[in-house]
Amino acid sequence: MKTPLSIRARLVWGAALVLLAFLAGAGWAVQQAYVASVQAERFARLQTTVYLLMAGAELDAKGSLAMPAALAEPRLSLPASGLYANIANMRKAEVWQSSSSLGLDLPFQTEQETGQWRFETIHAPAAGQGGTGSKTRSFLAASYGVKWAVNQQTAPLVFSVLEDKAEFDLAARSFQRTLWLWLGGTGLLLLLTQTLLLRWGLTPLRRMALEIQGIESGRQTKVQGSYPAELAGLTLNLNLLIDQERARQTRYKEALDDLAHSLKTPLAVLRATLGEPGDLASQVAQQVDRMNEIVVHQLGRAGASGAARFAPYLTLAPIVGRIQESLAKVYVDKNLAFAIDCPADLSWRIDQGDAFEILGNVLDNAAKWAKCRVALRVWQEAGSLHIRVTDDGPGFAQAPSALARRVRLDETVPGHGIGLTVVRDLVASHQGTVTISQAVLGGAQVDIVLRAA
Repeated sequence: MKTPLSIRARLVWGAALVLLAFLAGAGWAVQQAYVASVQAERFARLQTTVYLLMAGAELDAKGSLAMPAALAEPRLSLPASGLYANIANMRKAEVWQSSSSLGLDLPFQTEQETGQWRFETIHAPAAGQGGTGSKTRSFLAASYGVKWAVNQQTAPLVFSVLEDKAEFDLAARSFQRTLWLWLGGTGLLLLLTQTLLLRWGLTPLRRMALEIQGIESGRQTKVQGSYPAELAGLTLNLNLLIDQERARQTRYKEALDDLAHSLKTPLAVLRATLGEPGDLASQVAQQVDRMNEIVVHQLGRAGASGAARFAPYLTLAPIVGRIQESLAKVYVDKNLAFAIDCPADLSWRIDQGDAFEILGNVLDNAAKWAKCRVALRVWQEAGSLHIRVTDDGPGFAQAPSALARRVRLDETVPGHGIGLTVVRDLVASHQGTVTISQAVLGGAQVDIVLRAA
C-alpha cells in the first residue's frame, strides 16, 4: 500500500503550486501591461512624427507635393535609421519618402480614409528575402489621411510612418527577463520562508507524536507538554482515553483477583461436603448459586465502561421506567409502591449499560429491603447528575461496610443482585461519589453524584 504524503509535504507542495500559479499569473499580467504601455507610447511618438510631416508639407502651383530638405526629426534623414516616412499624393499618383528609407522596400500604407488614424503592427519580408518560409521584419505603423488645400490647390494625402519593431521587441524581452528573474527569486524566497513557517507551525504536532511514542514505549504515562489551543482539546481527550483504558485494565485485574479470592470459599465448602453424601445435592445447588452470584458480580465490575466523553447523551427516564417494570415483577409479592421523580427530558452522557447497572442495582437493593415503598429522584445541578434512592426498610446497620470490597450485607436475602460494591466501582469510573446514609423515614438512602466527563 502506498504511503500517503505527510501533512508537511502536502502543505509545502500545495503552497508551491499556489505560489507558482500566482506568480505566473501576476508576471503575465505585468508583462502584458508593460508591452501595452510601451506600444501605446511608441504609437504616440509615431503620431507626433506624422504631425511634423504635416507641418512641413506644401503643394506647389501645380498641386504637386513639396517637402523641405531637412526635417525636424533627424532619424528621417539618416539611412536605415529604423524610422521611415512616406507621403502619398493620391491625385498626382506621386510618393515622397524620407531619406532613411532609401533603397528599402517598406510596406507603407498608401490608402487611408480622410480624417482617420490607423495604428497597427505590419509584418513584411526582410530585404533580400522572399518565398515561403522567408524571414520577416516587423514594423509599428501609423497612418493618417487628410485632404490638403493650399492656394486653391487640393490633394488627398496619406501620411504613413514606420518604425522598426526590433528595438521595441528588444526592450520587451529585456523587461521580460528582468521581470521573471525577480519574480523567480521572490518566489524562491517566499517558498523558503513558507517552508520555515510550516516547520515552525507543525512543531507542536511533531512534539505530540514524540510524546505518543514515549507513551507507547512506556517512558511516560500521558501527554504532558503544553500545546496551542487547536491541540489542547485533543491532548485533553487523549489523556482521558489513556486514563480510562488504564482504569479499565485495573478493573479487569482487580476483578480477576477478587473472582479467584471469592471462589475459594464455595470450592472449599464443596470439597468438605464430599464427605457428607446426604447434604451433597443441597450444598452443590447452594454453592453453585453462590458462585453464579460471584461471577455476575465480578463481570459487572470488570465491564464498567467508565466516563464516556464521546458517548451520546442518554435519556434516563425510559431506563428508569424499564427498571421499575422489571422490579415490580420480581417483587410482586411485596406490592411495592415506587415514587419516581425523573424529568422526561433529562439526559446525560453515559453508556446505556452503565446506566442500567447503576440505577438497576441501587433500585434492586432498595426493593429487596423495602417494606412497601421505594423512592427515586434524579436531577441535574451545577453540571453534575444527582441520583437519590430511599426505602422504608431497616436501613444500613453498618453503613461504611456496605461499600467495602468483598463485603456484602445482603447475603441472607435471596436474589442475584450485583451489589453496592459494583455501584461504587462504576461510579468511581465516572469520577463520581457514592454516599450511603439513613433516610428521613428511617430506611436506607443512597446518594450518587456523577460529574460531567
